[in-house]
Amino acid sequence: MEGDHFDHVSAQTEAHIRKVLRPRRLSLLASAAGLSMVVALGGAGFLTREMPSLTSSAYAAENGKPAPAGFGDLVDKVKPAVISVRVKIDDDRQTTPLVRDDGDGDQMQMPRGLAPFQQFERQFGFRGPEGMPKRHQMITGEGSGFFITADGYAVTNNHVVDHAKSVQVTTDDGTIYTAKVVGTDDKTDLALIKVDGKTDFPHVNFADSPARVGDWVIAVGNPFGLGGTVTAGIVSARGRDIGSGPYDDYVQIDAPINKGNSGGPAFDTNGNVIGVNTAIYSPSGGSVGIGFDIPAATAKLVVSQLKDKGYVTRGWLGVQVQPVTAEIADSLGMKQARGALVDGPQDGSPAAKAGIKAGDVITAVDGKEVKDSRALARTISTLAPGSSVKLDVLHNGQSKTMDLTLAEMPGDHQKVADSSGDRDATRPYLGLRVAPASEVDGAGKNGVVVTGVDPDGPAADKGLRTGDVILDVGGKSVTNTGDVRNALTEASKDGKKTVLMRVKTADSAARFVAVPIAKG
Repeated sequence: MEGDHFDHVSAQTEAHIRKVLRPRRLSLLASAAGLSMVVALGGAGFLTREMPSLTSSAYAAENGKPAPAGFGDLVDKVKPAVISVRVKIDDDRQTTPLVRDDGDGDQMQMPRGLAPFQQFERQFGFRGPEGMPKRHQMITGEGSGFFITADGYAVTNNHVVDHAKSVQVTTDDGTIYTAKVVGTDDKTDLALIKVDGKTDFPHVNFADSPARVGDWVIAVGNPFGLGGTVTAGIVSARGRDIGSGPYDDYVQIDAPINKGNSGGPAFDTNGNVIGVNTAIYSPSGGSVGIGFDIPAATAKLVVSQLKDKGYVTRGWLGVQVQPVTAEIADSLGMKQARGALVDGPQDGSPAAKAGIKAGDVITAVDGKEVKDSRALARTISTLAPGSSVKLDVLHNGQSKTMDLTLAEMPGDHQKVADSSGDRDATRPYLGLRVAPASEVDGAGKNGVVVTGVDPDGPAADKGLRTGDVILDVGGKSVTNTGDVRNALTEASKDGKKTVLMRVKTADSAARFVAVPIAKG
């Protein structure tokens, strides 16, 4: 743009540009059902010299060289493997998309945790009109995914299918299939789903090497429910930490991706998947050229475990750590601010058993330098429980090496309790998902927290809701999923048709609830 064109930009337009470009929003990309309309706003201020449309021959004549090849061949190769994912979700669950207006016209999605209105209802005992419990409603959501095997295994985001009542996928040729969730991992926001009945699905592979900054990238997905949409851009950055989880290591791309692109693939020019689209940074909810992908290396590791076991296990060191700042480094006599400063080892953890103390700085794992505390967490998480590792540690100004064996991260092996998916008809069923209360902020140390309720299950009929804390089942204290399952099995073996549960809610003291025991 030449200098005189800037004279056309009004003060009002300049203010608009500043607001639009202000980074204010981090959004997961799963979209609600229905087709959203996007209107592009423009004005006289956005004037550029008109570029004529050239055919390939005209381009060659004017520039003396062939026109750019484009991405048509690549798209033809990979697009059949990309699917649209449609789910039905109970709107009382934790993953219901919520929207908050921050007062400046921008919106922040809050897809996890309880809605402010749910918390209000709990606190003040509001139960709907005439004191009746609120009815469950089903909402639909849409995302993207891609096949990684010919027999129907496909990758998508955890937040697309988490707590889904049903999952359907639509292939590039318009065929609709029913899918089941094989496993999910909320720490990396990945999920593996499976479509049965065919052995010749088009599929793609993960890239063996990481993409470089500046490399071309092609994103394919289901933005705004449109399906089969292709956009192109470059890799903008690597190693991004956006604060969404403990192992953030995102690839940033500028290929336009929008709501509904969640779980879709980003390809290199060889047709290999370099990342899984999962989040955007935007003041408006639409793409402004800042998108984040889960790296292929992370996705391969997680998906492999989900396929083999249905869940993910990670190595556990058992330390609370913080970054080493320049001031901390100076006080410890370190030449560089690097490593992870140990706030304290957890009781009984591998770190505690190895003699790691508060104030130690972990600088390397198996000879690989630890840049900061998050790098330590990512490195340990890629190692299997039971792995032997060597830690380089700075202790009281002296460097030393410690050998230890990693344990399994507590809570990682917690399976879904009586989920509404494929159930064993011989096992007792309540229609609940639970997690240890000690692992949920604000839930206390005792019991298990209800994280999901099947609207058609026995527990829902008795008024149990997401966020309730179950203290006892059948007269026995429970602290994890296994305790709940064992108590239900024992009650069923004793011939009981109901089980007595002591439940604590946010708006009342503990109470007893007799819940019918159904069979899966």
